Amino acid sequence: MISMNILLSIAFFSQTGIGVQGNLFLLYLFSFLFFTGQSLRPIDLILSQLALANSLVLLSKGFLQGLATLGLKNLLDDIGCKIVFYLHRVGRGLSLCITCLLSGFQAINISPQNSRFMKLKTRIPRYIMPSILLCWIFPMLQNITILEKLEGPRSIRNTSETNIYGYCSVNAATPISTSLHGVVFSLPDAVCMTFISFTSGYKVYLLHKHHKRVEQLHSDSFFPRSFPETRATQMILLLVSTFVTFYLLNSILTACMHSMTPRPWLLHSSALLASCFPMVSPFVLISSDSQILRYYKAVHGRKSSQPEK
Repeated sequence: MISMNILLSIAFFSQTGIGVQGNLFLLYLFSFLFFTGQSLRPIDLILSQLALANSLVLLSKGFLQGLATLGLKNLLDDIGCKIVFYLHRVGRGLSLCITCLLSGFQAINISPQNSRFMKLKTRIPRYIMPSILLCWIFPMLQNITILEKLEGPRSIRNTSETNIYGYCSVNAATPISTSLHGVVFSLPDAVCMTFISFTSGYKVYLLHKHHKRVEQLHSDSFFPRSFPETRATQMILLLVSTFVTFYLLNSILTACMHSMTPRPWLLHSSALLASCFPMVSPFVLISSDSQILRYYKAVHGRKSSQPEK
């Protein structure tokens, strides 16, 4: 009979392998079209950064977590643990920030012509790159403070003074520093989640108004159809709702881990949930965004038409 640890390792490796392939496919697609001079939507730059953040989370978490469940916990020294954990935290923060940016971008993009967002709507393409740059800088600076608290398993001398996270550990902290750490890391997340919820609600409201308007205009010569803006908004709403669901579940488990002695099932469940959105995200995009399939056909057709040497 297969042991639970082997099943968990298979789950972690499968998550990592499937998710990385999906995200790398999107990165390859957007990069190929960009470097060959093909026209891309402004939103595609945001989606490419989301795919990059997801890949970073999966590679820095899932693979090593799978090895840890097999008992291979002493692979990293202090420096290796700091680098891997830092990359994971930066990837997680970047994923949250890019999702927030994506939700806000689409809310402004579908706003009515007579709304207060009209001036901002025309300038959005110029603001995308600076916004993405800020999304990278903030988590990189925010997570520098955690580096001094991390240790590799090889350095652990007194396990009663550390919390073990599979392949890394964190030094025990005083109640004051723990509270400060919680504020520094929880407050920005709460602000982003509030913004995502607000923009998602606004988009649902606009879609409802659009649906009501289409119903009023319905006649024998006019049939309701799904406009590109509507389909794009529905795709982003699906993506954002998936992110929020997994993020909240993971946050609940993380809070439980910090309020009690971490148990193996809590550690593994939290790690699995943390990798669910990065794994699912590219396939949500591929299946719901028809433009991505057109990009793939364009790339495939371009390669097929090239003469053999």
